[in-house]
Amino acid sequence: MAKATSKPVTEKKPTKKVASKAKLYTIETASEAILEKLKALSIEPQLQADLEWCLGSYRYDGNPVGLADAITRAIGILKAEQAKKTKGVTASFITSLEKVLS
Repeated sequence: MAKATSKPVTEKKPTKKVASKAKLYTIETASEAILEKLKALSIEPQLQADLEWCLGSYRYDGNPVGLADAITRAIGILKAEQAKKTKGVTASFITSLEKVLS
C-alpha cells in the first residue's frame, strides 16, 4: 500500500477590498478641495473669495445653493485648465466634483 501524503489544511484569508482612487466628496469637502486647488494654481481670486464666503454661509445656515453655484463655475474653470494641460487638474477630480452636484 502506498502512503497518501496529506496536505496541511490552510484557511483561506479573506480578500482585501481595494480602495478606489476616486474620492467621495460632500458639497462642503468638494468646495474645500476646489478652493485648495485654485489657491495652489493661483487663479481666479474672485472665485476663491466667493467660495470662502459661501463656505462660511453654508456652515452657518446649511443652505447649499451658493456652494452649488460656485462649484458649477469652478468646474468650468477647471475644465479649461485641464484643456491647457495644467498640472494637478485631473479628469477624475472634475468628475468627482460633478457627481457632487448630481
